[in-house]
Amino acid sequence: MNAILLGGLAVLGMFLGMLLMLEIGRRLAGRHLAADSNASKVSSAAIDGAVFGLMGLLLAFTFSGAAARFDARRALAVEEANDIGTAWLRLDLLPASAQPALRAQFRSYVDARLASYQKLPDLAAAQLEQARYTTLQNDIWNGAVAGCRESGSAPATLLLLPALNQMIDITTTRTMATRMHPPAAIYVTLVLLVLLGSSLAGYGMGIGKSRNWFYTLTFALIMTFALYVILDFEFPRLGFIRIDAFDRVLVDLRQSMGGRE
Repeated sequence: MNAILLGGLAVLGMFLGMLLMLEIGRRLAGRHLAADSNASKVSSAAIDGAVFGLMGLLLAFTFSGAAARFDARRALAVEEANDIGTAWLRLDLLPASAQPALRAQFRSYVDARLASYQKLPDLAAAQLEQARYTTLQNDIWNGAVAGCRESGSAPATLLLLPALNQMIDITTTRTMATRMHPPAAIYVTLVLLVLLGSSLAGYGMGIGKSRNWFYTLTFALIMTFALYVILDFEFPRLGFIRIDAFDRVLVDLRQSMGGRE
């Protein structure tokens, strides 16, 4: 909940900051207009166009990147379920005596993988589950190697061990995918451009002398909402845009493995 609260405060702060910059721009326009009656005739279209064009480009860039990373994370969830399912089926290549213990460890492993995501944004609880499934990875690998030696079967070694290796590797891939975000400088630049654009918009509205709350609030709300959606895409375990639905493939896989351990 702390992460969600911080995100909400950041969005609220951005909204209030935009309103402040809009008001500053409006007052600057009022002063210039009072000092120079021809101020409204001075063209600032080139400056406005450059700032708003760059702001729009950066918004599109960050939105597109965030949406692409969101789709990649969903694809990785499906890929992990496929990798675990393949390794689970290939346990049949081991001797019957080696399979029960490994299958029990597989069930616990999938439970730990699901719990590591379901317990977010509680990072401490998620890290405990991460430690549990890391230990289970080692146990499964050691048990599979021992089973392959016991069987003396080339197909068991050539088919099962690569599948287990892929099942383990995908956890690292998914972990790093959750940490892939644009550099902080991109967000800082975007925030500064939005605030600068707000002051220019306020200046433009201030030329008209009368305050227009409808345009002011609409501009601030739309820009804040766009920034919020970008952040929601970047952190799909914290906000309203969720990736949880794709955990269903792991839930279904777990159910197909049989009883709880």
